[in-house]
Amino acid sequence: MCYAGLRNLLQGLTFSAKYYSKHNPPQTVCPFSKIAPKKCHILGCSKSACTHRTVPPGSILPCRFFSCKEGTKVPSKRKQDTSIITSDLLHKNLLKAEQKNWNNISPTYKTMTKRIKEKLEELHNLYTLISRSPRIRFGENVYFEENGCIFLGKADDGEGNAKILFSVEDLGFSDAFIQRIRISPDQRYMAISLKSENSEEATCIILKLGNLPVVEKVIPSVFSFEWAANDVLYYTAQKNLKCQNVFMTTFTYQKHTKLVYTEQDARFFVDLYCTKDRRFLTINSNSKTTSEVWLVDTRHPFESPALVQARTTGLIYHIEHRKDQLYILTTYGEPAEYKAILTDNYIHRINLDAYCRSYRNSKLMKAPVASSGKENWQLVYALERKTKLVDFEMFSDDCIMFLKNAGHLYLNVISFVSHSVQLIKLPTWACEFELESHPEHTTSTCYFQLSSPVHPPKRFAYSFKENNLIEQAVQEVPIITNCHTTRLLAKSKDETLVPITVFHNKNSKELHRRPLLVHVYGAYGIDLNMSFKEEKLMLIEEGWILAYCHVRGGGEQGLSWHRDGCQHNKLKGLHDLRACIRLLHQVGFSQPKHTVLAAASAGGVLAGALCNTDPALLRAMVLQAPFVDVLNTMMKTHLPLTIEEQEEWGNPLEDEKCMKYIKSYCPYQNIKPQCYPSVFITAYENDERVPLTGILQYVQKLRKAALDHASRTSKKGNWIPNIILDVQANGSHCDSSWEHSLNEVWSLYCAAPFPCN
Repeated sequence: MCYAGLRNLLQGLTFSAKYYSKHNPPQTVCPFSKIAPKKCHILGCSKSACTHRTVPPGSILPCRFFSCKEGTKVPSKRKQDTSIITSDLLHKNLLKAEQKNWNNISPTYKTMTKRIKEKLEELHNLYTLISRSPRIRFGENVYFEENGCIFLGKADDGEGNAKILFSVEDLGFSDAFIQRIRISPDQRYMAISLKSENSEEATCIILKLGNLPVVEKVIPSVFSFEWAANDVLYYTAQKNLKCQNVFMTTFTYQKHTKLVYTEQDARFFVDLYCTKDRRFLTINSNSKTTSEVWLVDTRHPFESPALVQARTTGLIYHIEHRKDQLYILTTYGEPAEYKAILTDNYIHRINLDAYCRSYRNSKLMKAPVASSGKENWQLVYALERKTKLVDFEMFSDDCIMFLKNAGHLYLNVISFVSHSVQLIKLPTWACEFELESHPEHTTSTCYFQLSSPVHPPKRFAYSFKENNLIEQAVQEVPIITNCHTTRLLAKSKDETLVPITVFHNKNSKELHRRPLLVHVYGAYGIDLNMSFKEEKLMLIEEGWILAYCHVRGGGEQGLSWHRDGCQHNKLKGLHDLRACIRLLHQVGFSQPKHTVLAAASAGGVLAGALCNTDPALLRAMVLQAPFVDVLNTMMKTHLPLTIEEQEEWGNPLEDEKCMKYIKSYCPYQNIKPQCYPSVFITAYENDERVPLTGILQYVQKLRKAALDHASRTSKKGNWIPNIILDVQANGSHCDSSWEHSLNEVWSLYCAAPFPCN
C-alpha cells in the first residue's frame, strides 16, 4: 500500500490520502506519471523487482544482456518454530488440492476459451492500432514510447521521422514494460523504471542520451524518482511494499549517492514530485489521513530539505508553486457552510446557488515560500462537498482541475490573470480521464484523454488563450453507437443516495432477461476503475448489462464518502451495495438468477459479505485476488501492510469493539450452510498484498458450507454452486495484462454460463 504521487495525493484530498492499497489500479490505477497509456504501459507507479542480466554502467546501447540481481530477494534463514511449519504444511496441502481440482475442471471449458480469446484478440488488435501513447514535450523535442521503444521526434515534424533512442529489449528486459519516464532538464539524461507483471518492485535505469545512449546507473527496488537538477536525481527505495527512504545520486564530476530523508512512522509512505515550474522537488510523506511535505530547492539541490508544515493528524496537503507562492491543495479547516467559494475578487462564471448550499471539503490555498506554515495559508478556491478532485495541474497563468460530481466529469479552469473560474461539463459518456504530460508550465494548451469502460480513449485539448475545449481527431476511432449510458441513484438503508453507472446495448430487448455484471469496490477512498477495456465492450456486444456501484468507502463523492464507509462505518458500504442491486432489478435491469457480482482485492470484502447476507440476489460472484479474511489478516502485525491498514479497517488487537465489528462483516468469519451463488476466484501464488492462505481457507470453508446445505436439503433439483479457485503461478496482485483480460471474461462464463447473442 503506498502513495502514487500527485494524482493519488489529489484523490486523497477529496476522500483520503490514497495508498497503494490492496487494490491497485492499475487504473488505475497507478497514475503518478502523467504519461500512462493503457497499451504502452507508461504508468505512474513503480513497484517491481527484476531479475535479469545486467548492463554494466558505461555500456553503450544497444546491447543484449541486462540484469539486476541485487534486486532479487533472499529468503530468510531464520529457524522456524513448529506452528509455522504446521501452517506452511497446511498451506501447501490446500494449494495442492486446489491445483488438482483446477486441472480437472479447466479442460471442460476449452471450446469457450477459444471463442473468447479469438473475440478479444480481434478487439485488442483493433484498438491497439488506433491508440496513441501520450507525448512528453521539451521545447521542440517530443519523447514517446511505442511497443517498448523510446522515440525522439520534433514537435512540428511528422512522427514517421522520429528516431528510436533505445528499446526495452536493448536493456535485456524482453518481459518487462516501462512504467515511468523522467527526463533531466537539459535532456542529457533519461531515467526510466522497468517492471514485470510478476513483481511488486521496479528497477530504475539512468541513461545518458546521445547518438548511442549509455547506461549510467542501475538502481533496483525503486518506487518514485525525479530530477532535482541536470545531473542530480532523487529517488525512493521500496522494500516490503514500503517506501520510507529518499536518496540523492549525482552523475557528473563527483559521483555519489547519499541518504536524504528517512520516515520513521510505519503508517507513512514516501514519494517524490516536482512542481510544475520545476522550482521545487517535494518529498511527500503520507498516511491515509495525514501529510507532511519537505521542499528541495532545485536551484540548490544539495541543501537540506525545508519543511512546509509539520504533520497534523487529519491534515492532508499537496504543494505546487507559482511566482514565489506555494499553492496548497488541502483539507485544512473545519467543514463549514459558506456563501462564497472564491476569494481575491475572483468572478464566478457558474451558478453559485448549488455551491452556497454545500460544505467546503478540499481547498486551494496559498502562502509565501518563506512563511509556509498553515497559519499563513490563504483561501483561493474551495470545492463543493461530494465533489471529487480527480487531478490538478498548475500552469504559469492558470490552473486546471478535473472534477467529478454525481458521476459526471467537469473541467474547472482558474485564471490567475483575469481572476475568473470557468466550469466546463465534459461529455456525458466520459467516466475516466488521463492528463497528458506537460513539462513546460508556460504552455497555452492542456491535453487529456477521456474514456469509459466501453468507450476507447478520445483526445481533447483545452486552450487557455481561446477558453475553449477542442476534440482532437488524431486517428479515426470506431464510434460506439449501440451502447447506452444510464445513471441511477439507489436509496441506502440510512436514506443516503448511492450513484450507479449502467451500460447496456441499445438493441438488447427484454433487459430483465439479460445477464447483469455488477462491479463494486468501496475501500481506501479509491474509485472503481472505469477506464476502457476491450473485454467490457465484448460483453456489451454479447448482450450483457454492466453496472458500477459507487458505494461508500470509495472516493467517488469526496472525503466524507470514504469516511462514511471505513472502520466502524464499513457496513454502510454493504447496505449501499444491497440497495444498488435491488434497484437495478426493480427498474428492469436483469434479475437475481442472471446477476453476477465482480470485485477485486479489497472489493472482495463487500462482495463476500453480500454473498453471506443476501445470496439470493446473485447467480454468481467473480473475484480477483480478493481480501476475504479481514479479521485474521489485521491480527497479524508482521505482515507488511497491517499497520498502515489500521486507518481503513481499525485495530482489532487493541480495540475489542473493533474486533467484534470486523467479525460482523468479514466474509470468512460469516460463512454458513446456505444456498450460495457460484464463485470463481483468481488468486496469485506470490501475492504480497493479499495472503494466498486466507483465500485457500475461504474457498475450503465456503465449499464445505455449500455442500453441507445441499446435503441437508435434498429437494428435487437442488442446485449445488460451482466454487472454483484458479491459483496462477505468474502475475501480481495488480495484474493488468492481456492474460488477465482473457481470464476475466473466461471466469465470468465459467461461473455463470449465460447464453450470449
